[in-house]
Amino acid sequence: MIDRTDTPEVTGVAVCILPAFDADATVASVVASVRRHMGAVFVLGVDDGSLDATRSVLKRACDHVICFDSNRGKGAALRAAFAHAAEHFPRSQVVTLDADGQHDPAFAPRLLAALDLADIVIGTREIGLPSVPPHRRIANFVSTAATRAVTRLRLTDSQSGFRAFRPEVVAAIEAQGDRYEYETDFIVRASHRGYRIAEVSVPTIYGPPSHFRELVDSWRVARVLWSHRASAFRS
Repeated sequence: MIDRTDTPEVTGVAVCILPAFDADATVASVVASVRRHMGAVFVLGVDDGSLDATRSVLKRACDHVICFDSNRGKGAALRAAFAHAAEHFPRSQVVTLDADGQHDPAFAPRLLAALDLADIVIGTREIGLPSVPPHRRIANFVSTAATRAVTRLRLTDSQSGFRAFRPEVVAAIEAQGDRYEYETDFIVRASHRGYRIAEVSVPTIYGPPSHFRELVDSWRVARVLWSHRASAFRS
């Protein structure tokens, strides 16, 4: 475990951000896999107001933990973690992945390597596989198609939370939204700023039920995309 939370600037260490909500059954193994595959890494956990033992597990496994007293959403968790990374690790690349085990940390080095040619790299899954629940396939397809229309990028999995970022992008983009729409807003704002966005294929893993609520969260994503589309028309 690397204790660098009080260091104003650290170079040569990637930051891995783990937003977590009620993930005490999986998060310890995820962190162990991150350390096994990423080498020199600072693991930054965010307990998003969990009702189970997630917070205590994160504190044992991570290098630093940001704690919310109540559930504020994945977007709020990522925003707080990005701010911490920008302040303490201004020259470090950043990887985000989910705490539920649906992202394989073994592929994190591939995402980081792809930052040689891009500013943001998305770990894309094969959403059309039979193992993916039908409602998730439909929600992801609609969200990705709308994101492509707004950004004009040839994305295939805009909803993947497995991503790598150059440090300057983490510091520059001030995305809006407290829940899953935050990740969509981040990509749209980054594309409009001219940052290069690439994709790397990663395994499609579906384990515990996702906290993504298809109707409510899809509506939030659609609202963000519509607001960007409307702004483009006004311009």
